[in-house]
Amino acid sequence: MADTRPVKKVVLAYSGGLDTSIILKWLQTEYGAEVVTFTADLGQGEELGPAKEKALMLGIKPENVFIEDVREEFVRDYVFPMFRANTVYEGQYLLGTSIARPLIAKKQIEIARQVGADAVCHGATGKGNDQVRFELGYYALEPDIRVIAPWREWDFKSREHLLDFAEKHQIPIAKDKRGDAPFSVDANLLHSSSEGKVLEDPAVEAPEFVHQRTISPEDAPDKPTVFTMDFERGDPVAIDGEAMSPATLLTKLNQLGHDNGIGRLDLVENRFVGMKSRGVYETPGGTILLTAHRGIESITLDGGAGHLKDELMPRYASLVYNGFWFSPEREMLQAMIDKSQENVTGRVRVKLYKGNVTVIGREAPFPLYDQQLVTFEEGAVAYDQRDAAGFIRLNALRLRVLAQRDRRAGKA
Repeated sequence: MADTRPVKKVVLAYSGGLDTSIILKWLQTEYGAEVVTFTADLGQGEELGPAKEKALMLGIKPENVFIEDVREEFVRDYVFPMFRANTVYEGQYLLGTSIARPLIAKKQIEIARQVGADAVCHGATGKGNDQVRFELGYYALEPDIRVIAPWREWDFKSREHLLDFAEKHQIPIAKDKRGDAPFSVDANLLHSSSEGKVLEDPAVEAPEFVHQRTISPEDAPDKPTVFTMDFERGDPVAIDGEAMSPATLLTKLNQLGHDNGIGRLDLVENRFVGMKSRGVYETPGGTILLTAHRGIESITLDGGAGHLKDELMPRYASLVYNGFWFSPEREMLQAMIDKSQENVTGRVRVKLYKGNVTVIGREAPFPLYDQQLVTFEEGAVAYDQRDAAGFIRLNALRLRVLAQRDRRAGKA
């Protein structure tokens, strides 16, 4: 059922690009609403000054233009908690787009409260996942907020109609916008994703120019890069012994990954809205972090706890992918995951080489790995190999009973 409440002031998630600039003007003309813009610096690698200038040019009051550097908060409070769970969606995707949406939604709601806005607006299309992620975030934080989703509401039938609207309202159009863009890009400090146009046929290899964050593995150096990463309670805190803030550390990992062709993914995924889509993702730093984190967990995390984490991780990944970051079940899983990380502290040594990430060493102040237990040499006192016989017979009991039954039934 459509929400028909009047809108006086709306907070728009604003990138400064053509689409959100058209949305800005459409909100003014269609709703007659005062528009407040919010632009987040998530490490997308673009200068945000032009977004402010464009908003002002389109008639937004200076006090209604919000630009915030949220890189540290993004990595500390969203990326790192997700990586404590070793989160991977459908076996491959490191959720770079998904994890950014709850933070943007949270900031929009905070600004709406600050300025007294009665609505929020996003620029996600009606075919994708982002509309779900944004709106679930809005409603979780402000249950009665009015949500405007222009792509589901307006009457524009084609890209050409959008560009005509832009020209009519004197919205600047880049020269190449009159033609079809080769693909669309979303980027932040964790990853870049490319979709659409030249990538829509999953049988055709992605052109090299699609890749934003990595050199080709074939072009990576012939000499491997080796470095150390320190962890405290499951989070990375230093590279080669140098302590770094979360965003600084991920930036460093991104550079190391870029230089060695790390983190490329060509994926056909299942969207929450029901369709399949093909995307080309690059997550150089995240790919390194995932491997390194599993490396330090291997000597610090109990086997039962680690296996339980692995069983629950797909559920956690789906919650993030589908937009349920602020749900009680995600928070419950997070509490369990964070509990598991209390002793995940130590150092791993990592080797990067032509698209590959390998852990080649790991050490911890309080490891669960005990060389005395696993050695083949004499002297281990905590494990008597003769105990294994009874252990095996007990575990084999039900298998022997099944085999005896099948033999009696003539199945053997």
